[in-house]
Amino acid sequence: MTAQDPKQKDTSREPSGAPDLKWLEGEVPLARGFDDTYFSRAGGMEETRHVFLDGNGLPERFEGRQAFTIAEFGFGTGLNFLTTLATLAGMSRPPGLHFISFELFPMTAGQLERALAAFPVLAETSAELISKWAPKPGWNRMTVSKADLLLGIGDARDLIADLVVESGQVPVDGTVIAPVDAWYLDGFSPAKNPELWDADLLASAATLTAWDGTLASYTAAGWVRRNLHSAGFAIEKKAGFAGKREMVVGRKS
Repeated sequence: MTAQDPKQKDTSREPSGAPDLKWLEGEVPLARGFDDTYFSRAGGMEETRHVFLDGNGLPERFEGRQAFTIAEFGFGTGLNFLTTLATLAGMSRPPGLHFISFELFPMTAGQLERALAAFPVLAETSAELISKWAPKPGWNRMTVSKADLLLGIGDARDLIADLVVESGQVPVDGTVIAPVDAWYLDGFSPAKNPELWDADLLASAATLTAWDGTLASYTAAGWVRRNLHSAGFAIEKKAGFAGKREMVVGRKS
């Protein structure tokens, strides 16, 4: 894809069904439309733990909480969601999880099943997710392993405007949510999917974030860091996963 102004909306990327996938060695799915993989060939769960869990101070921040809200750009295979559930399952008193995610091109149930088969430790929750998987354009809500999953199918830049922060800790029905405690910024490469790193989108994310909310992302691209800083996050570079030199973490400032 030719690079474009990240502020310019690419109307060619409207929801048009399942992604066109190429399967790499180790059953790693690659989205042909973005020429990018859904998770690292060096280890998908390990990448999630390093970048998104550790990067957001988790599971330590789960301790002592009754509820915890995570939001994500790029649901993909659901691996980040399922790995988070696995982490909570290892706690004696886990908080209730509210997980909000956005996806423009949702996989079919068959594609999800093939991708998640690479993670047998997640087999039980993967099967539950797949059994309930019937996403439609707009907002979809399902319960997986007692967690509340609110999944937006469509352009995140449009859908995020539907979310309204409730003043209390526990979300109510619809698209009223508790303040976001942690963000997983997991869109495809900013060079190939600039829409999910758009300055206005990240500013909207900041308005939904708790006063002590955090973020983590595998990318440390300069213009992404500048957009995050402008949105109201204090940004710090950290060592990336599996030899990747840098990633970023942030906290609402």
